[in-house]
Amino acid sequence: MVNTRRNVVLRGLAVAGLLTVLFLQLLAVNVRTSMSWDEGHHLFDGYTILKHHDFGLNPEVPPLAKTVAAVPLLPLRLYEPVQQGRSSQLEAFIDGREFLFKNDANQLLIRGRVAISLFTIGLALLVFLAGQEIFGSVAGLLALAFLVFDPTLLAHGALVTTDAAITFFVFTAVYSWYRYMLRPTVWRMLLVGVVVGLAWAVKFTGLFLAPTLALMIVVGWLGGRDLRLAWRRVAALAGVLCVAYVVLWSCYGFRYAARPVGMVQNPNLESYLREYAHVANPRPLQMLARTHVLPEAYVWGLVNTKLTEERDISYLFGRLRRHGTWLYFPAAIAIKSTLPFLAMLGIALFLCWSERAVCWRWLLLMVPVVVFLSLAMHSDMNIGVRHILPIYPFLYLVGASALSVLISRDRRWMVVAGGLLVFQAITSLRSFPGYVAYANEAWGGQKNVHRLLSDSNSDWGQQLKTAAKYLRERHVTECWMAYTASGVAEERYYGVPCRPLPTMVNLWWIPVSMNVPDQIEGPVLISDDELEGVDLPIGQANPYAQFKELKPSAILDGGILVYDGHYDVPLAASLVEMARPKPTEGKKPNSAQ
Repeated sequence: MVNTRRNVVLRGLAVAGLLTVLFLQLLAVNVRTSMSWDEGHHLFDGYTILKHHDFGLNPEVPPLAKTVAAVPLLPLRLYEPVQQGRSSQLEAFIDGREFLFKNDANQLLIRGRVAISLFTIGLALLVFLAGQEIFGSVAGLLALAFLVFDPTLLAHGALVTTDAAITFFVFTAVYSWYRYMLRPTVWRMLLVGVVVGLAWAVKFTGLFLAPTLALMIVVGWLGGRDLRLAWRRVAALAGVLCVAYVVLWSCYGFRYAARPVGMVQNPNLESYLREYAHVANPRPLQMLARTHVLPEAYVWGLVNTKLTEERDISYLFGRLRRHGTWLYFPAAIAIKSTLPFLAMLGIALFLCWSERAVCWRWLLLMVPVVVFLSLAMHSDMNIGVRHILPIYPFLYLVGASALSVLISRDRRWMVVAGGLLVFQAITSLRSFPGYVAYANEAWGGQKNVHRLLSDSNSDWGQQLKTAAKYLRERHVTECWMAYTASGVAEERYYGVPCRPLPTMVNLWWIPVSMNVPDQIEGPVLISDDELEGVDLPIGQANPYAQFKELKPSAILDGGILVYDGHYDVPLAASLVEMARPKPTEGKKPNSAQ
């Protein structure tokens, strides 16, 4: 009895210690990284929802994660930009920039990021609890320990985006449904319904939970062949979806209209659906809009997701593709997952041949992995491994439980598990604070990831503090920079003194004043996305192509490459001249006509 109580205490201390380590790492990343691409508009959008009940500023994603991030901002007296009636996404990005940088951007981001990090802490705790319940305390502790040092989770676990929140709610929903299937009660069913509804209100991929839970019923039926029990679970799932539907509406205040009275959605849903008709059949979404089955902002966001998917360019292994490829996410997993993680999955696969009982329990955990990964591979939105972040907690449970089985057979496997965990911690911490650009050693590590992947896999605009530190240490006051988030973020706020070079964003979408001569003197800092031409229309000449053949002086956080020397950049200069407004010739001002 005494030993049992002592083991419980020690286990509790270990869990608390690991969760503390996770929180401190997330906080450290918070402090050391600048605003990433989406954080400004998400934070301002969440603040607008809380203050004005306006769901239409930029409903490209549902409101829950954004509003949670904005809650800590409510006690502050903040400057709030006046909306100018621009198109939704442009309005959100420009106003989000003003909101951050005309207030104290660091303070606002840290508050929002700490709020988001609570989802990651909650996820880690639930991974331990699920592992302990399903496979035993050793498996639970191992899964938690490895997850605490996962670089992809650390990269996105505190950013003001939807990734941490959707990962938490997907895992919670599947775990809650698993517990309901073990011991069905009305309260457990209601809990699943609430969690699923909150997942729907975080990100549209939360909708994948419906086929996930349904497929878990099928797997459960295959294990026992009890048809009556399967039908009871189907009825329970119908109840879960009804509860989730109510919860989703509650997150929009039970109001159909996206915007308050007197405000207009730009573009409005009707015209947006006409644009959608060029890429997919609009009738299902038109019916949802006509019948008000879902909130207007939710339908608008579904349209936006498909249009964004159609427009996004895929970059893999140095090649640009107009549309996505099924190979993208398997390749991203192989590149951006740690080698210990991949080794654990290999061990689990090997064990399936001899441990059929454990393997059968793994099948239920693999259902969300199969569903989310299959749908992602079918999608053309190939812009980051973060889009499949929800599969990682389930895979860590599978790998950790495989190690626990081997440890139960032979204690010497504890040495192997300890070695893998140390490797996991070292490989992760070596990439601090640039976790976004992590790549494992088999692919050349963080400094080589820009040759393999782009966008939020390597360069999401999070490196400005590192760039400022690099330039300050070398006493650089004159430099040039082609920065992927130029126009969205304020480089000089972070202490980067460089003059801007043209990008698709700062030239055409959110124009930044600049003058670029045909020849420039380094240092020249170029974001990975600009170097590879990811944002350019397919076939357009890349003004920075020459730099791809040069060896950089430094690579900052895996996503900004530094070049020292004298360079001819006539194409960049000509792009600036083309974008410059031309004076009207031969016409008199309107007042004189």
